[in-house]
Amino acid sequence: MFNWIARISTGIGIVAVLLAYLSFHHQVDPPIYAHTEMDALLQNFRQLNRSCFIVGASGESGKALLKEVVRLKPFARIVLISRRKLEYEDEELKKLEQRVIDFDKIDELHQNDFQGFDVGYSCLGTTRGKAGKEGFIKIEHDYTLSVAKAAKAGGTKHFQLVSSRGVDENSFFLYYQVKGQTDREVCELGFERVSIYRPAVLLVDRVERRPLEKVAQALLKPVAYIAPTFISTPIDILAKAMILNTINNGPPGAQIVDNKEIHQLGNSLTV
Repeated sequence: MFNWIARISTGIGIVAVLLAYLSFHHQVDPPIYAHTEMDALLQNFRQLNRSCFIVGASGESGKALLKEVVRLKPFARIVLISRRKLEYEDEELKKLEQRVIDFDKIDELHQNDFQGFDVGYSCLGTTRGKAGKEGFIKIEHDYTLSVAKAAKAGGTKHFQLVSSRGVDENSFFLYYQVKGQTDREVCELGFERVSIYRPAVLLVDRVERRPLEKVAQALLKPVAYIAPTFISTPIDILAKAMILNTINNGPPGAQIVDNKEIHQLGNSLTV
């Protein structure tokens, strides 16, 4: 009995040390803007009368982004581009301009649908389990790259893409390999600004039920509370990070926004 008590005590001690380590090494940095500075930044951006498009507004990251875009109103014009018309109950969302396109024929039929935007957001995404290998590659790589090319040709200055932590085109895993290749090829298109977001496990209440993901999120919550940036990303924090990174007039060129920076940006958007 004493052996079992000793083992349990040792286990608790190890867990306590691990949690203390995580807490110390994965705290979110302080906000980069004070509340008054943030409000001024947003007001200044509004005065520029910028326009944006969102691709993938039916997915979880796209829905969260759209919610923040509508709430904060940084843009004078918002256009949703998707494969089907999106239905909304909210009156403000119903008023948004929507363009329905065939993603397989962007080059031939839909170049004009991407003309004249200042900012482009790509939130396209799927899983291999849902779309199969070929479908996953088509959506994550082919469609995303076609959207980026059309946006570049149409004059978009700042292109933003939701990717994932751990991507690597030399990875053994298809998911990380395809996303890594996509990230690189988008960065090579020559936009004035490219922002690639690499969140960790997204914490979100999906409409689409994924039992294993629900279990994983439940297990992650204690870790997320103690070490917010270690292994998870709340979906609203990602959306707020994208908005702040839009309005803060960052440096030109390609930018990889890792999970820690996503948390810092997202938690800085206090308006």
